[in-house]
Amino acid sequence: MSTPHIEASKGAVAKIVLMPGDPLRAEFIANTYLENVTRFNTVRNMFGFTGTYQGKQISVMGSGMGMPSIGIYSYELFKFYDVEAIIRVGSCGAYDAKLNLYDVVLADAAWSESSYAKTQDSLYDKDYTYPDKALNASLVEAAKSLEIPLKQGTIHSSDVFYREHFDVYKDIHANTGSVAVEMESFALFHNANVLGKKAACILTVSDSLVTHEATEASERQVAFTKMMEIALAAALHYAD
Repeated sequence: MSTPHIEASKGAVAKIVLMPGDPLRAEFIANTYLENVTRFNTVRNMFGFTGTYQGKQISVMGSGMGMPSIGIYSYELFKFYDVEAIIRVGSCGAYDAKLNLYDVVLADAAWSESSYAKTQDSLYDKDYTYPDKALNASLVEAAKSLEIPLKQGTIHSSDVFYREHFDVYKDIHANTGSVAVEMESFALFHNANVLGKKAACILTVSDSLVTHEATEASERQVAFTKMMEIALAAALHYAD
C-alpha cells in the first residue's frame, strides 16, 4: 500500500515512530542508533527508516517544518500504517530565561493561535492540545534512568517563524505559560487525540529569544543526542 506522501508497504513501519522535522536528522538517528536499517520512504525526500534498537523494531521519519507538514505525515502514519505512537524529537526557541542552549524539554501541553485543530475537526474549539500522559511518563522515566536533566512545560506551536514584532513572545510567555516555541506539536497532539493514538514531543533548546544565543544548523542536525537517547529508551516500551 502507499499514501499520497508515503510509499511504504504495509508492515514496513514500526508501531512507534520517532519524528524529527529534518529528514537528515532522521537519517542520522537511523544510522547512529538502529541496526538492520531499511529505508521505507523517499517521496519528496522525506526519508523514513525502520530498524531495531535493543532488539525491538522502531521507525524514524522526518516531518518537515510546520503544522500542515507534520499534520499530513502523522495522520497518514496513524491512520493508514497502524502506527500507535509518535514521539516528536525537535528543536525549540526558549521563551524562558531559565532555559539554556541544549536543555531538553518535554511538552506537557501545546498552545497555539493556529486554526489547524479547528479546521481538521470543526468540533474542536480549544487553543491547547495535549500529549499522551503514559508516553510522557515513559519519557520522564527514561530521562531519569539515563541521568539526563529533563524540564517540562507548555510549548507554543507557531505558524510563523519570522514575526514582524519580535517582542510579542513576551506576552505569549506571560499569558499562556509557554516556556519555548516550535512549529509542530499542536498538530501532532491533535491528530493523535482524534485518532485514538499516542503522541509526545521532546525538544532541545536550539536558540533563546531572551539571550539571543543560537546553535548552528549543522549542530542541530547531529548534536541533540541526549534527546534522541531519551526518546529511544522510552520507545522500547511501545515497540514490538
